[in-house]
Amino acid sequence: MTSEHQGSQPAPQGRFAEVWGDTVDLKHLAWAIGIGIGISIFGFYVASHWLTSVVESKQLAHAYAMLAGLAGCIIAGVICAKAFPPKREVTETEISIDPQWRQEVLDELAMTSGGMGSIADLPPTVTKELKELKLYDLFADAESSVRNVPASR
Repeated sequence: MTSEHQGSQPAPQGRFAEVWGDTVDLKHLAWAIGIGIGISIFGFYVASHWLTSVVESKQLAHAYAMLAGLAGCIIAGVICAKAFPPKREVTETEISIDPQWRQEVLDELAMTSGGMGSIADLPPTVTKELKELKLYDLFADAESSVRNVPASR
């Protein structure tokens, strides 16, 4: 699987960053933060002003106004999700079906600190997903080949 930038021109250096495991455009990220702050603060102050005249307790009005500000954050998230589409397309390439490439990936996985683990330890939902993706046999074969290799002395 590869990541490709949408559009015909390459992205300028430093324009993209990784946030919570996803690629983001820094300009859009700044706009999204600004939109989030603006809508949530606007919602808080409007609700605070209105609720102060409706509710007897100032503390209760403030608490409800905070909920309105939180709702503003959610609304801002929806707006930003619609306004700023994903910056990459994930496409499957022919390399993913190449047996040599798959073996290299399995070898790298086996060298990680957690190792490959065992298919028997997987929850049924993960096993089902591996079978749907036609990866179950690949991991089962790798696991059985690891068991059949004699231990080094």
